[in-house]
Parts: sequence; C-alpha cells; structure tokens
Amino acid sequence: MQSDFNYMSMFLLGLLGSGHCLGMCGPLVIAFPGSYARQKAHVIYHSGRLITYTLVGAFLGAVGHGLVRLSVLTPQETLLWAGRIQIAISLPVALFLLILGLHRLGFLKEPQWMAEAAPQRLPGYRTVLSRVLNRQGIGWLFPMGMMLGLLPCGLSYGAFARALAAGSPVQGAWMTALFGLGTLPALMLLGTGAGALWQRFRSQAEIITGLIMIGMAVSLLADLWTAFS
Repeated sequence: MQSDFNYMSMFLLGLLGSGHCLGMCGPLVIAFPGSYARQKAHVIYHSGRLITYTLVGAFLGAVGHGLVRLSVLTPQETLLWAGRIQIAISLPVALFLLILGLHRLGFLKEPQWMAEAAPQRLPGYRTVLSRVLNRQGIGWLFPMGMMLGLLPCGLSYGAFARALAAGSPVQGAWMTALFGLGTLPALMLLGTGAGALWQRFRSQAEIITGLIMIGMAVSLLADLWTAFS
C-alpha cells in the first residue's frame, strides 16, 4: 500500500514543478487551446493530457505488479522471488529519481535519452496537429492533449518512474493522476497574474521539486532496507 506521503509528494511534484511546465508547455497551451479563446478548449486539452498520465501510470503500475507476480514459483519461494523482483524494480526507480532530483538542484545534467520519447513518433500525430492548427473542431484538442502528455519531461518521467514501483495499476494511476492535477493550476491560469507568480518563484520551486524527487528515492530505498534487513 502506498502511504499518504507518496500521494502528496506526487501532487506537490506537479504543483511546485509548474514553473518548469509553464516554460516547456506554456507555448503549446497558448498555441493550441489558447487560440480558441474559450475556457472549454483548455478543459478538453488538459483532460486528454491527464488521461495520458493516468493511463501511463496504470500501465507502469501493472508492469511492476506483474513482474512481482511472475516471480511466484512455489509457495515456499514466493517471498524470496517477490523480494528479488521488487528490488530489481525499486532500486533503479530510486536511482532514476535521485538523478532527476540532483538535476533539479543543478548537480547533474538531464539524461539525453529522454528526448527520444517524443509524441511526434506516435501514429496520427501529424494529422491531429493539422486539425488543431487549422481549427477543424475543438474536439481535436483532446487527442492532442493525450499525445502531448508524452512530451519528454524530467518531471513527468519522474512521476512515471515512481508509478512503476507503485505496487498495482490502481496505485500507479492514482500517483500519476495526482501529479497531473498538480500541474493544472499554473497551466490553466497561464497569462494571468497567478501564472506570472509561478514563473517568478520558479528557481525556488525547482529546488523543492528536486528535494521531493530525492525524498521519494530515499523513501523507496528505506522501504527496501526495512523489508530485507
């Protein structure tokens, strides 16, 4: 079971990382839903993005849970093999979160391989993009939001990584959904005084998000230590 600390950390990761979101996703929000000058457009676009986060979290939670379940050979070996698989999942996740956290604090560079996972590689992306840019229906913002939910981003990838060790599809989905909800206020208020406030304190928020990622990594490592000490 995930603790309230893990769920709150995911929400705060999205909320306090919103300054980064404004810099990276802000231009996209202005170019796509912002061009319709209607609040409904923003709701449709961000709904697609949140669904992608939730589905990815559920999928990764299922993968992590499935790997543990596959470790069951006999009743006597269940705990032994489940423990080994849990280490195989949680340890690299903790190290990945640690690297991303140190990147936020300015000690390390963001891994270059993350840029390879771009939504442009998805089938149908160019079609959806064309429909949105030509304003052929507000409904096209939904699949656009879903696709852009896969933008290479240290914050979202950190949330996805944590979902891998969530323990179940439901818990993984909750974790990434809470992260996505945390990003909403700043992006929905883009262009207002509140949006400018997030940008003003972006450097301080980057430090806090880095510490949150490191805290989640330490929490995973502490759970492993407790389980096998």
